[in-house]
Amino acid sequence: METMMKDLRMSELPEHIECFDNSNIQGDFPVAAMVCFRKAKPDKSEYRHFNIKTVEGSNDYASMEEIIYRRYKRLIEERKSLPQLVLVDGGKGQLSAALASLKKLDLSGKMTVIGIAKKLEEIYYPNDPLPMYLDKKSETLRIIQQMRDEAHRFGITHHRKRREKGTVKSVLTEIPGIGFSNTQQLLWKFKSVKRIREASLEEIQAVIGKAKGKVVFDFFMEH
Repeated sequence: METMMKDLRMSELPEHIECFDNSNIQGDFPVAAMVCFRKAKPDKSEYRHFNIKTVEGSNDYASMEEIIYRRYKRLIEERKSLPQLVLVDGGKGQLSAALASLKKLDLSGKMTVIGIAKKLEEIYYPNDPLPMYLDKKSETLRIIQQMRDEAHRFGITHHRKRREKGTVKSVLTEIPGIGFSNTQQLLWKFKSVKRIREASLEEIQAVIGKAKGKVVFDFFMEH
């Protein structure tokens, strides 16, 4: 924790960290996940899922703004302690959205908030146009990676449960030979069907393999 405090330019130990991740399936079913670590270990009793309520369609920034607002409004109302560090999956846009909600709640400056972009290679700070890069072997990056992987896993679990209830539909799952697992892999990478449609054959194949990648690419070329 002392290493993280130093690496992330914090003024206090990050004993309580929360990490947010959002995703959607074709914009019909936006959901988000939050995981909580205390003293660098998962505190699963504090994990939360969010079904996005106020955003129509696929809008990562607005979804992030909503979940950050809901989470910390509740902590304030329940008089619970706030985290020292908040990690937001995404770059400047998601970070700005999170900060907008904290400002509404009069929490600006009360926590360190950073955005993590491009496979954890870039870390964005408020009011800093250039990203910071962490040593790829650092303990700080290892904890951040663990938290984001955990947020992804937790979000996928939620998607799967909702899908089993018949509430999640995607054009991707209608492609012959492309199952829910492939759909999730593509959406975690590209974030929306629109971006998958715009991706190159090589980019899609890098996520789900050559054969299935070609099936998806050909499907979008024909539709």
